[in-house]
Amino acid sequence: MPHEGNLLQAAVVFLLAAVLTVPLAKRLQLGAVLGYLLAGVLIGPAVLGLIDNPQSVMHISELGVVLLLFIIGLELSPRRLWVMRKSVFGVGLAQVLLTGSVIGVLAYYTFGQPLNSAVVLGLGLALSSTAFGLQSLAERKELTSPHGRLAFAILLFQDIAAIPLIAMVPLLAGVDHSTSTAENLDHGLRVLGSIAVVVVGGRYLLRPVFRIVAKANLPEVSTATALLVVMGTAWLMDEVGVSMALGAFLAGLLLADSEYRHELEAQIEPFKGLLLGLFFMSVGMGANISLLFSAPATVLGLTLLLIALKLPLLYLVGRMAGGLNRLSAVRLGIVLAAGGEFAFVVFKIGRDHGLFDTRLYDMQVLTITLSMALTPLLLLMCARLVKNRVEPIAVPPHLREIDSDTPRVVIAGMGRMGQIVARILRAQKISFVALDTSVETIELSRSFGGVPVFYGDPMRPEILSAAKVGQAEFFVIATNDPETNIKTAALVRKLYPHVKIIARARNRQHVHRLMDLGTEAVRETYYSSLEMSRRTLVGLGLSQSQADSRIERFKHHDEQVLETQHAIYDDAAKVMQTAQQARADLARLFDADQIEEQSGKG
Repeated sequence: MPHEGNLLQAAVVFLLAAVLTVPLAKRLQLGAVLGYLLAGVLIGPAVLGLIDNPQSVMHISELGVVLLLFIIGLELSPRRLWVMRKSVFGVGLAQVLLTGSVIGVLAYYTFGQPLNSAVVLGLGLALSSTAFGLQSLAERKELTSPHGRLAFAILLFQDIAAIPLIAMVPLLAGVDHSTSTAENLDHGLRVLGSIAVVVVGGRYLLRPVFRIVAKANLPEVSTATALLVVMGTAWLMDEVGVSMALGAFLAGLLLADSEYRHELEAQIEPFKGLLLGLFFMSVGMGANISLLFSAPATVLGLTLLLIALKLPLLYLVGRMAGGLNRLSAVRLGIVLAAGGEFAFVVFKIGRDHGLFDTRLYDMQVLTITLSMALTPLLLLMCARLVKNRVEPIAVPPHLREIDSDTPRVVIAGMGRMGQIVARILRAQKISFVALDTSVETIELSRSFGGVPVFYGDPMRPEILSAAKVGQAEFFVIATNDPETNIKTAALVRKLYPHVKIIARARNRQHVHRLMDLGTEAVRETYYSSLEMSRRTLVGLGLSQSQADSRIERFKHHDEQVLETQHAIYDDAAKVMQTAQQARADLARLFDADQIEEQSGKG
């Protein structure tokens, strides 16, 4: 048991290393994951030696992956998993078998490994890092992109496939012949029993527990309950020899439709971030850096070989089985080309059972670690090369074909604002067509019953033509990206000058730029802010009519100020001067209203 002082010292070392290296890596656009890996290498036994026993940290840090899989499960309802079944069990299986076969054959024939070792090497290196891949996609906001969704499906299958692979290693090593059929059956029954406990518990027991905890209104108990669910499930699965991460994923999946989903996610998120960082640091600490100096050509050669084998195979799977375009398939390959955390577990069991010697094991661990370190650099390079290219997205044909009668209104963007506009128009029986570039948003909108929403980029003239914008009376721009709104407004104004445009604006500056285009701009939080102010004034003692009068006065005054500032909005000093003058004028107007009300009472 480590001394209390040593624990405190280790905690300080970990936190200091993360605080120093991660922001630097982010600043250099290398990503947080590479920062954690570098921090681990620096404080590990190979460099500064501040932490001399990385293995003691590894088990705790694995909880980061466990919490990550739980949150993924929370965000993926069973209905959505069923929709993804072809991607998970079709594309995922194809990737593991194809990559595992190619690497295994190479290990057997080229590197002279025994057949059993070659099988473990092939399948182990076919796995990619769930934590690393999803973190990289999340950092770049690509989780909902076509390659992001397919990467998630493949990683999910790999996590499932890791369970039989881990169980298979001792059998391949030839040390489990003494295990009786009865014992194997007993183990299988225990696994099924544990999964049944998680399924039944998640479905029928957890909701009442969370209801009781929520009524107690104690945040710390709520946090403890959330952690208990995750860690309890992970421990139960670990006890019967199943992946802890998969157990946590199953628990999250069962709670995905729960009304406490968002609360659970909020409670777990901070712990997930810290422990995931600790996981990557422990990977960095476990790397035998001395091999990099004693045999640099071998280590770098194996790392590049791993990426050079996996990337084209992933590209092929993405194109042939996943239906991705070229650019998305390349991105999929880059995200998943590195080795994965389950490979560390598989190879460690292989070493313990005599499939690999210590040097080969260290070489594998270092190769996987370096492949992880290269991934952010490859992603950065890919982003630079395709910065100005527009990526077409694989979309089902029925979403692309815009078939509608002549609409009176065309809506661009079916997010929160666009959906409300669509609902009101529909209730008024006013014909409209809606466009969006998110397949998930389109499918969700259509699931509410025949909403005429189609896949299409409103910044492309042929899409506007297909949507019959020229025959519409109004074009409503409701996307949440200000630049997209401005560019769309400019294109519609140029192609269809007779159509009235109403556009969503982020702030006053965007209002001015939209006004330049002859567009009626609506600030996205303006009217809700006025309503909040009105209710606050009433709550503070003003009568309903007084509050209404103040809000109307403010609206009228603000519109005048906006009109005045429009002529000078590109001059910051003049805008500031008019804003200060406007504040003083508004205060005087409110004072005059108050005096008038008091004299009226008198």
